[in-house]
Order: sequence, then structure tokens, then C-alpha cells
Amino acid sequence: MEIRVLKYFLMVAREGSITGAANSLHLTQPTLSRQLMDLEKELGHKLLIRGKHNISLTPEGMMLRKRAEEIIDMVEKTEADFNAINKIIGGDIYIGGGETDSMKYIAGVMKDIQNEYPEIKFHIYSGNAEDVTEKLEKGLLDFGLLIQPINLSKYDYISMPEKDVWGVVMPQNSPLAAKKEITLEDLKYVPIIASRQMSKKYSAESGFLDWFGEEFENLNIIATYNLVYNAAKMVEAGLGYAITLDKLINTESINGLTFRPLSPKLESGLDVVWKKYQVFSPAAELFLKKLKDKFIQP
Repeated sequence: MEIRVLKYFLMVAREGSITGAANSLHLTQPTLSRQLMDLEKELGHKLLIRGKHNISLTPEGMMLRKRAEEIIDMVEKTEADFNAINKIIGGDIYIGGGETDSMKYIAGVMKDIQNEYPEIKFHIYSGNAEDVTEKLEKGLLDFGLLIQPINLSKYDYISMPEKDVWGVVMPQNSPLAAKKEITLEDLKYVPIIASRQMSKKYSAESGFLDWFGEEFENLNIIATYNLVYNAAKMVEAGLGYAITLDKLINTESINGLTFRPLSPKLESGLDVVWKKYQVFSPAAELFLKKLKDKFIQP
């Protein structure tokens, strides 16, 4: 497979038509069609369903689209890393992580570096621990910001100085809003919008099972989320009560919502992680040095 042909395939998948993709790529339609048929022949699978007016992907085509996007990302990252070697200090740093107030510490380091080295650019990918670690393993990210607890056996890491507090975002007119803290007993009788980190698949490693105990299976979890903005919108619509970290939803700017912490207190720290024995670009190496200087005591 050639990178060029994978880019052609992704353009067709994006445009939904051979004609539109050919125009965007400045190719003739027969040339593009021939390249795609050669790709299907090389892989031994039909990738495209060719309709009268549009193109759709077969299951094999959808799998290739995901892999092709990862391959192109890796190629572009590798090219950027090697291009950065020839610069004084520049290049791209790729960071993935969940939503957390502790991002302010990372943002502070990013600002310090950018002031001193304006040629360095940062690329942030938002996702849960599963998404981030998958991209770390594939080399698509330099660093991950993982909310504790998490299995760190594969990684070197630096812990951030503060912990985030879990609680419940709810309408201000909810009966529970009259309480200063929310207990497990309170949650047993309301519809819950849960962080994906809370879901059954991840709850054992995230620490939620320790807090909820045997009642976890009895919770009325009606929706899950991995972006807290969407959770806030669901609470606004009256769908349920969102369990989330403090300070992620600005309840002062979103009309009619409020936050109450869980009791007993449930906290999560944050670790900046990277693969053991990772070979960094000069820009990523500088970022790591700045992190260590700021957050590791001599």
C-alpha cells in the first residue's frame, strides 16, 4: 500500500463520491477509480459500495478508513519529528487526556515553552483512558494525562499536585440541591448520567466500585458520556443527574445548574504518562524536562 493511495481512499470516504474526491485531488475520475480498484485487488477485499449517486464503505472499507487515518497521522507525526531535528527547537507535541481541572498545570508548562520557543506547537486529543493509552501504544501521542487510579506498569509518569473531587451536577431546583453533599443513598433513587469511566466496563479499575460497593449494579444509569459539555446539556434538558469531576462544568455560566460533592469524598489525581524507553523528538524532550523541573522535587 502506498501512502498516496491511502490518502485517495480517505478523500473518497470523506466526499462520498468518486467525482467529488477526484475534483478535490485534481485527478481525473478514471485515474482515481483505477487506483481504488488496484487497492481493493491488493487487499483482496471490496472496500467501496458504488451507488448511482454516492459511494459508501463496506465493513472492510470502514476498518481500512480507521487504520488509514492512524497510518497517515503516524506518517505526518514522523515527518514533523524529523523536520524538527533541523530546527533550533521546534516541532509538534501530541498530548491526549481526559477532562480535568489539573489541565491548568499542563497548560502553564505549555505557555512557558511557547513563550520561549514559538516554533513548538501543541496538539491536544481529548478522550478517556482507553482511548489515550491506545494512541500512546501506537505512537500517535507523546504524552497522556490519565485520571487515577490507572495501571501505570507500562509507563513512566509524573503526578500532578492536586486531586479532583467527584460530585453531582443537578438542576438548582432539585430537592438534592438543598444538601451540601450527596450520599450513595441519595443516588439510588434518581436517574444518573455517568462518566464513561464509571461504567461497568471500567469501574473496577477507576475506583468507583470501591465507593458504590454492591449498590453499583442497582444504579439507574440512563446515559453515559465522555465529554462533560454534553453531560451538562443532558442535565439542562432534565434527563438526569451527572456524576462528574468538580470545576469542569461552569455552573455559574450555565443557567439553573449546581454542583454538590459526593460523601464520603471521592477524589482522583492526575498523572502525566509516557511509554517507557520512549524516544522523543527534541520538542517533546524539552516538554518532559520542563514538567520534571516544575513537578518533581530535587
